[in-house]
Amino acid sequence: FIAKKVCASVQDDAGVIASTRRTRHGWRRGGEWDKRSFPFEFFRRCSPMKRQVKRLMISAAALMLVAAPAVHVDAWGNTGHRLIGVAAMRGLSDDLPAFLRTPGAIADVGELAREPDRWKGAGQPHDRERDTAHFIDLDDQGHVMDPRGMTLDALPRLKSEYDAALTTAGLDVNDAGYLPYAMIDAWQNLERDFAYWRVLNAAEARETNLERQAWYRADRIRREALILRDIGVLGHYVGDGSQPHHTTIHYNGWGDYPNPEGFTRSRQTHAVFEGAFTSRVARLDAVEAAMPAANVEGFDVRARTAAYLTTTLGTVIPFYRMEKAGAFRDADARGATFVNERLAAGAGQLRDYVVAAWTVSATSAIGWPAVKVAEVEAGTADPWISMVGED
Repeated sequence: FIAKKVCASVQDDAGVIASTRRTRHGWRRGGEWDKRSFPFEFFRRCSPMKRQVKRLMISAAALMLVAAPAVHVDAWGNTGHRLIGVAAMRGLSDDLPAFLRTPGAIADVGELAREPDRWKGAGQPHDRERDTAHFIDLDDQGHVMDPRGMTLDALPRLKSEYDAALTTAGLDVNDAGYLPYAMIDAWQNLERDFAYWRVLNAAEARETNLERQAWYRADRIRREALILRDIGVLGHYVGDGSQPHHTTIHYNGWGDYPNPEGFTRSRQTHAVFEGAFTSRVARLDAVEAAMPAANVEGFDVRARTAAYLTTTLGTVIPFYRMEKAGAFRDADARGATFVNERLAAGAGQLRDYVVAAWTVSATSAIGWPAVKVAEVEAGTADPWISMVGED
């Protein structure tokens, strides 16, 4: 409503120009909005408006983008990641902090879910280290690269151990990718920030010293911004894990492997699927309708990550059979269902990862010297020195 009343003329200029950057997979994993595209031109023309009104417009604009059925973005990296982030946040239960469920926070996570793609192009070593976080190439039996590699349920505890094991086996670490570690690392970071938020929130409510209370409040607000970014980054990697091509050696056509069913070897396979087809058929309402029920019972991040990526690997051959049957042309209903179900799988997992991080944070200890979250929330421990630090 605000967008329509204040800056209606901007809508005439709405459009998206995707970048054509290519990666090892022969396709563009991310895209950039043209500076004249909605909502960026929208923000520029409306810059004189007051900050609170402008923030509301930003939130509304971002939600409009993900909810609209015809978002003109030629990449899963934009459309898909936004949808996963927004659907997951809208699916959070009421027992999580209220700041997570505001329209602004939901829209922010939708945008921040694109961040790992937008980091690219910084140079080396940044790009090489981070680009390979977006995938893990598994063979048809679930081994990293080929039978010399380990399976997901046998991944070493540390990424350095993973790298060493692959190198010893004669496999190229950069070709293999390390998506499971990126997902686990991002989840652990979110859990830490939730733990800090719990302590700050409890301390702020009980503190009688006004200066200390003001510090707790300011740090809680900072932590809320960090948490939204944490969820966005986690959401990106979880979203990558829902895309079949991010879990397989057949990442862009079947490749030079035995091919008894005659699947396509076209190097355009990945781009066609993630590009125009996905932007035509991906819909927020369809994603939300297909999301699985919440499941955080006995959540173990390593086991959940391995099971999730194994499930996605199981959709690779069905994808190629559907591609062979023409399901990813025009707006074929078969392909549309597949896309929205894959996005829903990512959104459901992200929702569960967030809830699990929140739950685990209640039993954590943070700061230095370490203070137990449960004791601070119960009012039996003073976290001041642990939060501010003692030089």
